[in-house]
Amino acid sequence: LIDRQPKMRQRGFTLVELMVTISVLALILFAVMPSIGTWLDNTRIRNAADSLQNGLQLARNEAVRRNQNVSFWLVSLNDPAVLSNDCTLSNSSGSWIVSVNSPIGHCADAPSTTSSPMLVTGRPVGDGGRVVVSALQSDGATAGTTVTFNGFGRIVNSDAIGQINVTGTSTGVNYRYLRIAVTPAGLVRMCDPRVTDANDPRKC
Repeated sequence: LIDRQPKMRQRGFTLVELMVTISVLALILFAVMPSIGTWLDNTRIRNAADSLQNGLQLARNEAVRRNQNVSFWLVSLNDPAVLSNDCTLSNSSGSWIVSVNSPIGHCADAPSTTSSPMLVTGRPVGDGGRVVVSALQSDGATAGTTVTFNGFGRIVNSDAIGQINVTGTSTGVNYRYLRIAVTPAGLVRMCDPRVTDANDPRKC
């Protein structure tokens, strides 16, 4: 018997077609790489700002709960991903400690209500080390490293942080710019210094 069914031709990609496809994909990837990098950096900026805001609010809540002065401290670490006892105070670090007394040299201590520095908790900046942090006192010019809240949730130290600015590390890139503002009454909020519309809730 003669098979009169038409035979289907099997066809795959030729080497030329494959190379053209790879080249086009490479060009597309090359074009969007800067956008992806900026998006990742903006995500780090947001995460670092969220962490700092949470640390400040935690310190205030703990002070009210204990009816005792509790402080939020910005600390610099040799390894930004690990809380260690090499820590020093710094107004340009995204790592923080909440404790009753100064945590210098004790950032890796276990939480305690009796043993100085009576550490509550802390958080290293981690991958957020690729952000620029600048903490200033209420005058907007003098460096600040700590905020101390009393049992009413108000700020009691005269050299308290009034704002923490967080942005990216490279010049010429339109990064997200966030600020954590702290009022003398102890209120903590995140805002965007670039917003100028008075009706926009993101305005500082």
